[in-house]
Amino acid sequence: MERRLATILAADVAGYSKEMEAAEERTAEGLANCQSVIEQTANQLGGRVFNTAGDSALAEFPSPVNAVRCGVEIQRRSCGAGNAAGESMPLRLRIGVHLADVIVSGENLIGDGVNVAARIQEAAEPSSVYVSQSIFEQVRRNSPFVFEDLGLHSLKNISERMRLYRVDGDMPRHRYQTGHAVAHPRAEKIRQGSLAVLPFEVIGDDPDQRYFAEGLTDDLIVELARFKNLFVISQSASSSYHPRIADVRVVGSELGVKHVLLGQVRRFASRVRVSVRLADTVSGENLWAERYERPWEEIFDLLDELAARITATIVGQVQAAGIAEARRKSPEDMTAYDYVLRGMECHRLGGVTTEYSRDAVKWFERAIEADPNYSLPYAWWVCSASRLPEFDSDKGFKYINKAIELDENNPEAHRIMASYQTWLRNFEAAEYHCRRAIALNPSNAYIRGRSAAFYVLNHEPERALQLLAEAEALDPFLPVWCLEEKGVALFNLGRYEEAIAALNALAFQTFRSRCYAAACAMALGDWDRARSAAADARAISPERSVTELLGLDTYRIPEDAERLRTLLVQAGLPE
Repeated sequence: MERRLATILAADVAGYSKEMEAAEERTAEGLANCQSVIEQTANQLGGRVFNTAGDSALAEFPSPVNAVRCGVEIQRRSCGAGNAAGESMPLRLRIGVHLADVIVSGENLIGDGVNVAARIQEAAEPSSVYVSQSIFEQVRRNSPFVFEDLGLHSLKNISERMRLYRVDGDMPRHRYQTGHAVAHPRAEKIRQGSLAVLPFEVIGDDPDQRYFAEGLTDDLIVELARFKNLFVISQSASSSYHPRIADVRVVGSELGVKHVLLGQVRRFASRVRVSVRLADTVSGENLWAERYERPWEEIFDLLDELAARITATIVGQVQAAGIAEARRKSPEDMTAYDYVLRGMECHRLGGVTTEYSRDAVKWFERAIEADPNYSLPYAWWVCSASRLPEFDSDKGFKYINKAIELDENNPEAHRIMASYQTWLRNFEAAEYHCRRAIALNPSNAYIRGRSAAFYVLNHEPERALQLLAEAEALDPFLPVWCLEEKGVALFNLGRYEEAIAALNALAFQTFRSRCYAAACAMALGDWDRARSAAADARAISPERSVTELLGLDTYRIPEDAERLRTLLVQAGLPE
């Protein structure tokens, strides 16, 4: 008997019998439309529908991320038929997604896992997507969506209670947001003096030390980026590879780097053990390998030593003039550093559920308490807390000022301050902090991308496109937020067809991307495309308005904002 692990999506029409009784022909037509949408969307995202019965459909996917995306896309597309008055009367679907071992029976899949997916779908509210905990654990680091933890549920004919999550909309732009627009990039050439640092593994696979390995990888990338002659790929790109199965030659061809650094780390008692190897991506051979063991208090000295050794091997001996900027200040209390790393583990998932953001805030507060003179936790507190509905913006502004006061060389503090100053319409101050953040961490694609967003609002779309090109060089996977900003910049340059093409190329659509697509089409006089994009925007976020969009996109020139407002209202978006 053949078995395999599969992601199962189950869908049915809410209140189908009642709809059939009220309007049989219209409901039958609507059901046919729904089934067509489900099949087309599943096929587009690498899945297949393997069973339909009555008003239900079952589909399988090799990728949990794509299965969840499929569920959301299905809900956003119209599944209705017109009524007698010609108005849309869409049927409402319930969707459940589950990952489980299933039995293969010809073209069909059967077994307990399929049944569980169907029960999750039955528990879902109309027009929603519910997922099991097994799905959530798989997608939480790679999904473009926010989830709400619904707690434990008793499902019909399922003996054990199951924790369920509801997809709760798109994840806003986030420091560690994923959602790549390019699956397998191919660099035009291999750059000399270039490096990708793959995520460090934990010696012994201790999951409790994962936070430390991730934090150490990030900090080493920041240290390496200080050297002017070394081109370091952004953390957002290198983290896409699993170091245990990645072929360094493939990494080199996709990212355009000559070298890859792989490492393992373990912290035990008051000491840290690190093993690293530097590989050539053309030959696949190791250039050198080394093991280090240091007291926990000397971890920053070890990072310095590693960065200098790696750089000297790749580009030769580096003099002081070859170092771009001074390093960030180390904490006085190493307990605070440990708390920051633990907070960062939660912050990386802060866009997934609000509870991760709250946990991150708690860790950063503990770090501040342990070492009030340590800059990093103040900056990261603001970044995490700003995602919460109870965020105190005055306290945030105080904290980000404190972070810069304590350490002028903290790039994240300058990035966050730039966003604050843009929101406050202090554009000169915002530009200073953008420039400072880039100078302090030149290998960070996210910082360049966020700076590009500032220059769009500052009436400098050409500069924005330049920064986005640089961000793409640092991260060839090109996260979705980067392409979205490209579309916005092209709109502001009046290159409307190019903007629409860039926005349509997104791996997933957002309210903002559909708004700008609608504005581009309206500017071209294409009413059909404009209204279609506006309808997509309303489907993604029915409660949002043009005024809310412009409250976030704070254009420096009032005429830029008014032009956008006029186009969006003409396209049919609520003012």
